[in-house]
Amino acid sequence: MPTSTPSSTRRTKTQPTKPRPAKARPAKALAAAATAAAVVLLASGCAAGAQAEEGGGLALDAALPTEVPAGTTLVIGDPTTQKAFELAGDEIDSDFDFEIEWANISGGPQTIEAFNADALDIGAVAEIPAIHATWTGLGVQIYASQYRQDWQERPVYELAGAPGIELDDLSDLRGKRIAFSPGQAQGALVLKALEAAGLTQDDVELIELPSTGDVYPTALAAGEIDVAPVGGVALVRYLDSYAADGATSLRHGLRDDPSHLYGPTSVVQDPAKAAALRQYVAAWAQARVWIYENPEIWKAGYYIEDQGLSEQDAQYLIDTAARPEIPSDLTDGIERTQETVDLLAAELDRPVLQAADLFDERFGPIAGDAAEQAWSTS
Repeated sequence: MPTSTPSSTRRTKTQPTKPRPAKARPAKALAAAATAAAVVLLASGCAAGAQAEEGGGLALDAALPTEVPAGTTLVIGDPTTQKAFELAGDEIDSDFDFEIEWANISGGPQTIEAFNADALDIGAVAEIPAIHATWTGLGVQIYASQYRQDWQERPVYELAGAPGIELDDLSDLRGKRIAFSPGQAQGALVLKALEAAGLTQDDVELIELPSTGDVYPTALAAGEIDVAPVGGVALVRYLDSYAADGATSLRHGLRDDPSHLYGPTSVVQDPAKAAALRQYVAAWAQARVWIYENPEIWKAGYYIEDQGLSEQDAQYLIDTAARPEIPSDLTDGIERTQETVDLLAAELDRPVLQAADLFDERFGPIAGDAAEQAWSTS
């Protein structure tokens, strides 16, 4: 379910429920992690065949460690999962062998900034941030992916038109001023919509605006732009306010549903963090199922109490929630990501990346199996 969570550097901690030795925060520098890697590999009982990357650390094709050394911490920016753990209690297996330090950070720009500051291990984002981060020179890996089973009927975004703008088909985008955020999912959706309509950037005017808060609905209402991708309660509020003036929205018919857990490559090169991440990915998948299967608890505890939404807005998000799909096999998702990479590279004059290099496929079966088990017991 799309949510809007304010970003800040405030952190809270979730400690293991079992007795643990005193916390020893892992070094953030990759060099320090590499120096300790050989010792940690032996202490944690990792697969004996794990090969080290040049310069040290766990190889990206090595078997994932299964035991977490005492004192391991992950700094995680994943507010919805944090709340799901709190609301679900024992219904989600979040009795971890490591400590979580929760960071109230979400979205591509905030997570990339935190990764560069060495202040975050894991972030929850949509499709584009991992691609954009790689283009900025930051090595990242996607650990787990969620899609929407009914993505055609329940898109994340619709193309909202300013009052008086007719939008009956994607071809109606020709000549329009369209809000564009190149480093975010909404920007990629605009380029995909133009491609689907047989249009190019020369056929429209792209207005670069950040897709944060109510920037797009405000710009639409003010007539500063003609079209913008808008979703969630922002869309329903906009249409409720301006439909009488001729505001409409268009279902684009394109996939806009990927969401990922991702983080710096250095995280999975640290054997202790890789083992901790293995546990977290499984619990994250369980949380996705739990949220969908417990709409009334989620509405009251997250949307209304935590996010401060009205009953009406919260119910809208529940009514439009899509059944999550968490695949064990990431092949299809990687292929779709490659299509996105190729499009963005051509349209934004960026180098072509290999999408497969962005995904750590070792975690796919962990997430997929955990989700399947959660569905079977829900």
